[in-house]
Amino acid sequence: MTFTKRSLTSALALMAMTGAALAECDEVIFSDVGWTDITTTTSATKHVLEALGYDVDVKVLSVPVTFASLESDDVDVFLGNWMPAQNGAIKPYLDSGEIESIAVNLEGTKYTLAVPAYTYEKGLQSYADIAKFREELDGKIYGIEPGNEGNAYLVSLTEENKFGLEGFDVVESSEQGMLAQVERAVKADKDVVFLGWEPHPMNAAFPLKYLPGGEDFFGGEGVVNTVTRKGYAAECPNVGKLLENIKFTLPMENEIMGMILNDGEDADDATEEWMKANPDLVLSWLDGVTTKDGGDATAAVKSELLD
Repeated sequence: MTFTKRSLTSALALMAMTGAALAECDEVIFSDVGWTDITTTTSATKHVLEALGYDVDVKVLSVPVTFASLESDDVDVFLGNWMPAQNGAIKPYLDSGEIESIAVNLEGTKYTLAVPAYTYEKGLQSYADIAKFREELDGKIYGIEPGNEGNAYLVSLTEENKFGLEGFDVVESSEQGMLAQVERAVKADKDVVFLGWEPHPMNAAFPLKYLPGGEDFFGGEGVVNTVTRKGYAAECPNVGKLLENIKFTLPMENEIMGMILNDGEDADDATEEWMKANPDLVLSWLDGVTTKDGGDATAAVKSELLD
């Protein structure tokens, strides 16, 4: 085959572009929205990627900023797309193709308002019952961080007087702040209504019940999706394959989150400890995956992470 000067120049340009694209895959940028479950799953994925030779940068961002950052290519991956609860927030990005949903990483989730079991037994057993307990609840519904789409839905119920909730205050705080309030209420045997979800050790820490009535927004049992910026899995196919393979479980997340929230362990330390004790699940994520340099992924993860 004979190369002309032009074809040689084009080939060199293509090689340079390919090299630049591969270099961009050396570092993987995640968003962590500050929920303990997403901190846990992001940490687990980070441990594996680092064992494979990648650099990992984790940015703590709200859900709306996460989606905007994926659209602007400032973030590569988000492991916390809870569906159907985030459907309204993410749908425009999915429809435009600026965000791509590449895998379901967890099934059987719950996310909606919850109450302690003793409050449920008093008769607060659905969204329609909340207004009847206005005085006992001090007119408050406890949400999580400001900007969260679940909070926005609850605020809309109060503004539109759905279920007679006009005048209720949706208290926006954080996961930790909300749970501290719930813990105080439970210790004092007081009534409280709050955003609850599973996986989370709150399901073991508190005798809670989930309320029907918010299915139009929260749905029933849901899933958590792995989403990426546009074209990421095609640009970085090895990382993309790993992201497609990764599946978490409710027991895994509940256990690690308990180590973090109840035992005070560092998130990365707790996650690594669990992974070392449960290597089979971790190794199952490596089918069709190599190290960053094309080596044996299983050998690298065993050596760098699991031994």
